[in-house]
Amino acid sequence: MAQKRSIIDDSHDFWNEVVHPLLQVHFPQEAAQMAAGVFGYGSEVLRLDDEYSTDHHFGLRVNILLPETLMAAMGAEIEDGLAAHLPQVWRGRELREGYTRTKGVALASLEHHLRSTIGLDRAPQTLADWLAIPEEDITHIVAGEVWHDPSARFSAVRIALQAYYPEPVRLRRLAHWSRYFSGMGVYALKRALLRNNTLYASTTFARSLRWGVQMAFLLDRTYYPYDKWMTEMFHRLPRMGARLAHIVDEAPRLTTGWQRKLDLLHEMSDILDAAMVEDGLIAPHPRYEVSATSGYRLLESAYADLIRQCPAEIRGTVPQWEQVHWEGFHSEFVAGVDQDDWRRMLLLEEAE
Repeated sequence: MAQKRSIIDDSHDFWNEVVHPLLQVHFPQEAAQMAAGVFGYGSEVLRLDDEYSTDHHFGLRVNILLPETLMAAMGAEIEDGLAAHLPQVWRGRELREGYTRTKGVALASLEHHLRSTIGLDRAPQTLADWLAIPEEDITHIVAGEVWHDPSARFSAVRIALQAYYPEPVRLRRLAHWSRYFSGMGVYALKRALLRNNTLYASTTFARSLRWGVQMAFLLDRTYYPYDKWMTEMFHRLPRMGARLAHIVDEAPRLTTGWQRKLDLLHEMSDILDAAMVEDGLIAPHPRYEVSATSGYRLLESAYADLIRQCPAEIRGTVPQWEQVHWEGFHSEFVAGVDQDDWRRMLLLEEAE
């Protein structure tokens, strides 16, 4: 099946026809040290841009990364040079409405881009390095396209991450989500329903379903993406997508009652557990009953099997899963933006 045309394709043409020739003329030495393509943040890096993607930060986009020292020395000059020579209109598209002030080209430091995304300025080298990276942020490094990288510095990091987790790291993350899905998920949901605590039931159910989906990604050796892409990417999983699709479809519906939601999570437990047995990650075992007061803590049994297999050096290490590195960068960015400009970025217009 052919890929749908995306802004990434127009951006590639823009790079080939306009940006790269300009750089070759005006900054040839710097161009030899650049990585360029479309990568990082935004639905377009996964070719998932649609009619709703265009209302903010959307347009022709060429991401360029330079070594940190070169960015500090030459970044502003390169931006000014591009701003002076890039056209106002290209293929009928108003470039001033594009991605940055440089009319569709965004320059950044390679090291800064990596630190603000995965928390490292290089590829992970130890098991602890891998566990410190928020899983959903790996997408922002490996997704998209790189068209130009003579030094291969950025490509080397992408290749290392694209190879997927070392097995001890995958086991540690599976153990983590087994514990959360079971102990803080289905167990907590059962107790919330027994106590008629609808607020807690709502929050713990949603988290449980997400944790189960994250386990499905791990079992299919596929990185879990940023949450808004979860549904689309889940259904692309080669094995667990089909096995869990009926649960992921039915469980979130408002028309699905609480007991049915809990039963579906119990079924999800069985399917995830069976896949781990199938893969030789945990030992075969008999079927177990569902507790009338504690629900079905099956995956906490799997957690014990998995955690015992993890190397001692990472057994007590809690995997990072929230976008903490990006949030740190984002906080500094927002602090430096004029409040009126920030409201415009948020599409906040005064009500009449």
